[in-house]
Amino acid sequence: MRAKTDGTMAQKETAEDRAVATNRKARHEYVVLDSFEAGIVLTGTEVKSLRLGNANIAEAWAQIKNGEVWLNDMHVSPYEQGSYANVDPLRKRKLLLHRKEIRKINGRLGEAGLTLVPLKVYFHNRHAKVLIGICRGKREHDRRDDIARREAERDIRRNYAR
Repeated sequence: MRAKTDGTMAQKETAEDRAVATNRKARHEYVVLDSFEAGIVLTGTEVKSLRLGNANIAEAWAQIKNGEVWLNDMHVSPYEQGSYANVDPLRKRKLLLHRKEIRKINGRLGEAGLTLVPLKVYFHNRHAKVLIGICRGKREHDRRDDIARREAERDIRRNYAR
């Protein structure tokens, strides 16, 4: 707990409070079967840029290569005061997972139609984390079913509120 300037105690921030980027398109296009929290290897200026919220994971994807998990196409804007220390905004970034988790992910990705998609980038206890999900692509009829279900739930809530 930290003391606020007015003398009261503030609740400790949760990972939800400090989300940097979310991949809303992933929830629309994929069914998330399983998810894992992974650390991410960043440079100092990338961390500063992330703290300012300058990241985009809409087009990002992950892969396992040589027993390591890599995040591709995550855009982290260069830090404005970074000068020579800035790196390529779209560079590959290594994800930190336990070997057991990597083996589990690799085994699941062997099934047809599954892919590894980043769902959210956030800070947890000062460390940058990525929530990656093992996902299966939705078909058109699946998307229509989701929309119909949401509309039905919305109508039920609307009628219940009256």
